[in-house]
Amino acid sequence: MNNTHNITVVLENIRSALNVGAMFRTSDAAGITKLILSGITPYPPHNRIPKTALGAIDYVTWEHNKNSEEVIDQVSAEMPLVSIELTDEAIDYTSYEFPEPCAILFGNEITGVSDYAIAKSTQVVKVPMFGKKESLNVATTYGIIVYEIIRQWSK
Repeated sequence: MNNTHNITVVLENIRSALNVGAMFRTSDAAGITKLILSGITPYPPHNRIPKTALGAIDYVTWEHNKNSEEVIDQVSAEMPLVSIELTDEAIDYTSYEFPEPCAILFGNEITGVSDYAIAKSTQVVKVPMFGKKESLNVATTYGIIVYEIIRQWSK
């Protein structure tokens, strides 16, 4: 893979293999540097990932580490870590200037980003919600954020 964007992505305790597959596909399309699957996040060769990854597993640099805190410590020591989460302190993703390089972290579909990751983050950003549900699918949110980073860096 020809990595074109210096973005490391951490998936912390994502539950759905279909979401992971979709995030592999977006990672390939966006040319990210690395995808790190941590905690309970399904990882290849999980049999449901290929359904939405559509072959992207073969083109995305990825690794798995069951210890999410170890991953967070390592990544946050190497570059700014930006967690994507709906918190009172989070700022709108369009108001934040993503540094290059950076790592972006996405958490569990139900419980969100861990308190540990929030504490280690340089910044917490959110995609604003205007509907009744006040949530988006994590894979959809990932696409919004990664392409905003690319848009900012290409200016």
